Amino acid sequence: MSQNQLFKITQKENTYNSGSFSDIKFKVFANKITKKFFFFLSVFSLVFGTVSSGQTVFDDQTKDPEIGIIEHLDEFMPTDIYLIDENNQRVVLTDLIDKPTIINWVYYRCPGICSPLMEGLANVMNASDMVAGIDYQVLTISFDPSETIDLGIRKKTNYLNLVDKKEEISKGWKFFVSDSASIVKGTNATGFKYKRTGNDFLHAASVTVVSPKGKITRYMNGTYFQPFDFKMAIIESSKGMSAPTINKIMQYCFSYDPVGQAYVLNVTKISGTLILFVALLFFLVLIFKPKRKKLNEHI
Repeated sequence: MSQNQLFKITQKENTYNSGSFSDIKFKVFANKITKKFFFFLSVFSLVFGTVSSGQTVFDDQTKDPEIGIIEHLDEFMPTDIYLIDENNQRVVLTDLIDKPTIINWVYYRCPGICSPLMEGLANVMNASDMVAGIDYQVLTISFDPSETIDLGIRKKTNYLNLVDKKEEISKGWKFFVSDSASIVKGTNATGFKYKRTGNDFLHAASVTVVSPKGKITRYMNGTYFQPFDFKMAIIESSKGMSAPTINKIMQYCFSYDPVGQAYVLNVTKISGTLILFVALLFFLVLIFKPKRKKLNEHI
C-alpha cells in the first residue's frame, strides 16, 4: 500500500470519528430517554392498574351520586315549594326568602348526623357577629313527609337551650315540615340526595345558602362551621355572589359511608394520586439530573 493510499484511509477514519461524535452523543442521550420513558410507563401502568382494580383514582363525575350533594350554584329556587311553619300555617318557601337564607334539610327523628349538624348551626349562629333574623335567617326543613311540625318545634327548643342568644336566634331560625311533592322539588333544586332505608334515611351533612332573590350562592358541607366562613357566605349571598365550595377538594379525599353514616378517608384515592405524583417526579429527576460521567466513558 502506497503512502498516498494510507493517507487517504487515515483521513476518512478521522473524518468519520469527528463527524459521528455528535451522532454518538445523541444516540446515548436518546437511549437514556427511551429507557427512562419505558420505565416510567411501566410504573404508571402498574400503579394505574392497581388503583383501577380497587377503585378508580377519579370518580365518574357524569353520574349523579345516590347520596350526597350536587351543587346547583346560580340556579334559583322554584316558586311552588310549600311548607308548614311553626304556626301550622301553609307558606311558600320563596315568599320567606327576603334576606340571605340558609336552607337546612334534615329529618327530626334522625339518629345520625342531623343532630351534630344542627348543633353546629346553633354554635356558629351563637358565635357569629351577624344578627339572626336581620342579617340572615336559617330555615330547617324536614324531608320526611310523615313528620309533624310539633316534632320540629320540640327540636328547635332543644337547640335553643344550647345558645346564649336565645331570643335573637329563635326569630332567625325557623323550622318546617312539608309534603312529599314539595320535598322532592326542594331537595332536587338544592341537589340534596338522600335514600330511605327502612324507617330512616341515608344522607349527607350540608346546608345551602340562598340570596335574597332566591339564587343558590354557596354550599357549606359538614357539621362544623367556622364563624368567618359563615359570615363570608352571608355577605356574598347578600350581594348575589356565588362561590364554589372549598370542600369539593375534601369530597375527593373523603367518601360517604352509608353504614356508619359518616365521611371516611378515601385511602385508595389519596395513595394512588401520591404514587403517581412521586413516579412522575422521579421520572423528571432522572431526565434532568446533571451528568456525572464524561461522554468518553460511555463510548
